[in-house]
Amino acid sequence: MNATAARGVWADLVGQEALVELLRRAVTAAQDRLAGGPGIGMTHAWLFTGPPGSGRSNAARAFAAALQCERGGCGECNACRTVLAGSHPDVTFVRTDRSIISVKEMRELVPKSYLIPGNRRWQILVLEDADRINEQAANALLKSLEEPASRTVWMLCTPSLEDLEYPTVKSRCRQVSLRTPSVEAITRLLVERSGVPEGMAAFAARTSYGHVGRARRLATDEATRNRRHEVVSIPPRLVGLGACMTAASNLHEAAVEEGEATSQRLDETELRGLAEVYGADAGGRRPPRGYLGAVSQLKDDQKRRRRRVVTDSIDGALLEMLGFYRDVLMAQTHSAGHLVNEELRADVAAVARRGGAEQTLRRMEAIGACREALTANAAPLLALESLMFSLRL
Repeated sequence: MNATAARGVWADLVGQEALVELLRRAVTAAQDRLAGGPGIGMTHAWLFTGPPGSGRSNAARAFAAALQCERGGCGECNACRTVLAGSHPDVTFVRTDRSIISVKEMRELVPKSYLIPGNRRWQILVLEDADRINEQAANALLKSLEEPASRTVWMLCTPSLEDLEYPTVKSRCRQVSLRTPSVEAITRLLVERSGVPEGMAAFAARTSYGHVGRARRLATDEATRNRRHEVVSIPPRLVGLGACMTAASNLHEAAVEEGEATSQRLDETELRGLAEVYGADAGGRRPPRGYLGAVSQLKDDQKRRRRRVVTDSIDGALLEMLGFYRDVLMAQTHSAGHLVNEELRADVAAVARRGGAEQTLRRMEAIGACREALTANAAPLLALESLMFSLRL
């Protein structure tokens, strides 16, 4: 048996050894409870926190699979495979492309928590964007957390405790934290699991800022690497108003193209699926009752998703630029440590010579302010233009 098989459902949790051990103990306690024991160490609600890319959702998914597995997470049985694939009938994954999870959505979800699991094990609900619940949704969720069914497990995922605003919800959950995986751990994963050459794996791990999915894309997709190189090459070129306008336009255009490419195929598939559900066709017959309203709602949802893909793409680019200025700050303060953008050492040095550490810190703050503005639904192109002017050399 190879190392991956031996780790079962936990194999993709990079650098999270302490967390995996804690969850393994909880799975053992859950087995004890199913057998009629006290099950000390298992609880009905869990809150997974950790920075982007650390694997919050993967950890919750692995935990759910282990709870449904008679062997505690072997990774090979039907229960493990269906949970990991998102198709297990007693495990519900909730994701959203909206900025909030509404009370309507939560009221539709909560009744599932009281269903008797078909496999006589656990009814599990994984809320992947728990930080997006509004106050009314939090109140609807709270009732299920305060009066849980005996075989129900809630798993909430959020970047940090502070991102979940409702203390009463947090107090009903057991909090478990994921840490940012080390460069060494991500490098090892890429080499062992994806067959990436060690040099490329080390580059991808170093430039991913601990985001495992991002590291895998950088290691295996040349277009992703080229896109990153274009972004981190922007700061040294911001020498005039024209260059700033061009940089903002290029970043925005690339994000929009990514949004269109990501959304188009999904949009078409969802519309076809909706037509099948309602029995609608293109034969000129009158649309079934409720169909046009459902189409309108779906298109609104798709529009929101497309915007989120655009803002997420821009946010990723801004994080890359933030990393560049972090390297500039290290050069200006003669700090020890490796540059993230080692291949751009000459550009980093050139920008460092054009100003001082205080100016670099202001530029980093401007990037942070732009990210916040985008979160608050600022017009992306205008926000980028304003930022580029702030970064001008």
